[in-house]
Amino acid sequence: MVGVVTIRPMKPTDIESCLHIERATYPTPWTEGIFRDELAGPGRAYLVAETAEGIVGYGGLLLVIPEAHVTTVTVAPDHRGGRVGTRLMLNLAEIAVESGATSLTLEVRTSNLQAQALYQRFGMAPVGVRKRYYRDEDALVMWVHDIHGEEYMNRLAEIQKGLE
Repeated sequence: MVGVVTIRPMKPTDIESCLHIERATYPTPWTEGIFRDELAGPGRAYLVAETAEGIVGYGGLLLVIPEAHVTTVTVAPDHRGGRVGTRLMLNLAEIAVESGATSLTLEVRTSNLQAQALYQRFGMAPVGVRKRYYRDEDALVMWVHDIHGEEYMNRLAEIQKGLE
């Protein structure tokens, strides 16, 4: 049981909690310096998912209008399956739309079928592969276009309804 999940902007004081999740998730985790650089960088939006237990996930977005690039969506291993990733993606997609982006893109491990299914719910489709993107594995490049259109807004509204 995940409990009530609140999504809020990431603060520098959240980095330590995010590092614990990062290290538990990835073979080559981001460092504290990478998190600090990302938080301070222009055109970036980073969010955390928080419950009464503390931070259980985080996500990031790089805005290079007209594109928005999802840099990370990471959920603590013991909180997966509780729709935390969906909540993070929904908020990131909304930020992208509000910022004037017309498309949303990301890379995902070719073996991470659960994440690919999440991104497909957000209308993202595979468009290519980046060889050895993760050093030990290829990345699937996924995109969705026309995120400012009525059809995409309806998709986000349906996803939101499913979370209520």
